[in-house]
Formats: sequence, structure tokens, C-alpha cells
Amino acid sequence: MPTARTTDPEALAAALVACASGDRRAFERVYDGLAPAVYGAAVGVLRDRDHAAEVTQEVMVEVWQTAARFDAARGSARTWVVTLAHRRAVDRVRSEQSRRARDQRDLERNVAAADRDVVAEHVEQLFEAAAVRDCMGTLTDTQRDAVVRAYYGGRTYREVADDVGAALPTVKSRIRDGLLRLRDCLGVTA
Repeated sequence: MPTARTTDPEALAAALVACASGDRRAFERVYDGLAPAVYGAAVGVLRDRDHAAEVTQEVMVEVWQTAARFDAARGSARTWVVTLAHRRAVDRVRSEQSRRARDQRDLERNVAAADRDVVAEHVEQLFEAAAVRDCMGTLTDTQRDAVVRAYYGGRTYREVADDVGAALPTVKSRIRDGLLRLRDCLGVTA
């Protein structure tokens, strides 16, 4: 029988305290009562439903793992959890901004290096392409299919999930695991 969603502050605080001792039923009540608020806070910062869903998942896992840090004397359960969500969403925005700035610097550096040896560059690209093809062979069929659809086919995670008839989190895991395996195979350092 599904648990009724509660927004009662005292019930949520009690459920969070019970989560700290590993009570899964209590976590269900916390999740049902606060996940919508977490998602709303994340969408408000990120303006992207997929990123907000990922942040919601990350925050709810963090709530389960760190419930013992909740202190009802310092604020309500809702305030504590929504604050975690807001911080995580802001971190995601900052991370994305840093990535974009890095990509822009790389692009500008590459454009500035226009006087390059085109033949040597072409040969290097051929070697890199061969290495990538070899490493693609180390992926599972599902990982390879998801990576190819996303990165060579220009599909979003959601589109790949729809194409292969799999859940979005499953496709994201396949792509992430495939990219990690490719990174290791190619000897790229993080």
C-alpha cells in the first residue's frame, strides 16, 4: 500500500530522524513528502528538467546517507532538504559554467593555432580514430549502442532512451560507464 504524502513538519522531522537509523519506511515518507520540493528547487535554479531530475536523485540519496546530520533545532526537515537541493543545483550550474568556459578557451586556443601542419594533424586524427574504434570494441553492445547514438548520432539521453526502449537512468548509466571505459582504454587522465 503506498504511503500517503505528508507535508506535516513534525512528521517529516520524525521520519528524517528515523532515516538516520536506517528506517527505509521512514525514508519513503521523507521521499514522498520532500522530493517534489527538491525537484521544484532544482528546476528553479537549473531551468532544465533532466538536470533537475538528476539533482533530485542525488539530493535524495544524500538525504538518506546523511540524515543523521539533520538538526530539528536549526530548522525544519523541508528547509534542510531544500537547502541541500539548492546548493547542489548551484554547484551544477557552476560546474556547467566552468565546463563551458574551458571549452571556449580550448576553442579560442585552437583557432589561434591556425598555422599548423595540416598533414601531421590529419595523420594524428587517423591514429586517434583508429584508437577510438579499437576501444569501442571493448564496450558491451548496449554501452556501444548508447554511446554511438548519443555522441555520433547527436541524440539526447532521453532520445536514446526512447530509441532503445530503456529507462532514462539506465541509458545514462550505460553512456557514463561506456565513456569511463573508453577513457581508461584511451589512457585519458581525468
